[in-house]
Amino acid sequence: MSDGALRGTRLGATSYETDNHVELAPRQVVEYLCPEGHVVSMPFSIEADVPAVWECRCGAEAIIRDGVKPEAKPTKHQRTHWDMLLERRTIEDLEILLAERLEILRDGGTTSRKSA
Repeated sequence: MSDGALRGTRLGATSYETDNHVELAPRQVVEYLCPEGHVVSMPFSIEADVPAVWECRCGAEAIIRDGVKPEAKPTKHQRTHWDMLLERRTIEDLEILLAERLEILRDGGTTSRKSA
């Protein structure tokens, strides 16, 4: 072999890149105040839309310093099985079905439907 042997590296080895001639994007530091008294400082890009509320490390909602808490968005009513059933059938239809099923159970409990 020659004197100029190749140097090898392993996967996950340190990077050979440097921070020379690297210009970071302009940033702003935004402070949020927690109701528990904590101060949360978060760096954002100058171009970023800064949220008015940030979650604190304690789990509470921290509000941007000198800001007002935004109004809560109206929550959508969660549909239940009963709500979806009422979209397909009326109460009268359901009462008829209930009477038919109860009659079948009283007659012996067979699950086969009567032919019309």
